[in-house]
Formats: sequence, structure tokens, C-alpha cells
Amino acid sequence: MVPHHTTPPSAEDIASLAETALCALPEELRVSVRNLAIAVEEVPDDETLEEMGLEHPWELTGLYRGVPLTERSTGDLPREPDMITLYREPILVEWVETGEDLFRLVRNVIIHEVGHHFGFSDEEIARLEGEGDEAAPG
Repeated sequence: MVPHHTTPPSAEDIASLAETALCALPEELRVSVRNLAIAVEEVPDDETLEEMGLEHPWELTGLYRGVPLTERSTGDLPREPDMITLYREPILVEWVETGEDLFRLVRNVIIHEVGHHFGFSDEEIARLEGEGDEAAPG
């Protein structure tokens, strides 16, 4: 059961929802995200905003950093683990503005960023998000 919040969820709450969302991925995807790190930060920093071409920190709810699986080769040198960063304040702003269920919001951010990890197209990511809606609790 996913908790319903009446006060602003903490970074730990967001991280817990993200872990629940990862565990709900289809098995064939879940095995490939075992080493994917998840972090929760309050807002993206200025460098990230500039890199993404954004003006306001609330425009970015999540970010995948790493090398998509479709661009890797067996000869690649070891590197830092791929990471998904969730941005708490932008997620909470969207939660308040849209009235969307918080778990669904976090799950959609996770699915979107996991899609980048797999090198999926925007259409494939949208389809995966839609499949998640059907399986989402509540």
C-alpha cells in the first residue's frame, strides 16, 4: 500500500516511492536496473539547468545520467554507476498543481528516466508509462 501524504513528503519519502516504482517494473526491465543508483535532491543545480537548457529549477523533475544500454559495448572501461536523480521540490510542485497521485507522479518520472537508461524512444517511454498506469496501486 502506498501512503497518502497530507504534509510535504521528505526526500526519504520520495526515495521510498521511487524504490517501490522500480520494484513494480516488469521483470525483464528490473534485472537491468539493479545497479542503477537513485538519488533525491531538492532542486537541480545551476549547472544542470544550464546543461538542460532550462531557466527554472521546477521545470525538471528527474534526470538520468549515464550511458544508455544501447550505447554500451563489452570493451567499455569501468565507470561510475548510472544514476537517476529525482528533484523533490519540482515533483511536489507538480503534485500540488495537478492533484495527481504522488506515487503515480514519482513512478512516471522513474519510468521516464529508466527509459533513457534503456535507450528507449519517447514513444516507447510513453507506452511503458501507460502500462504502469494500469498496474499502479490506488
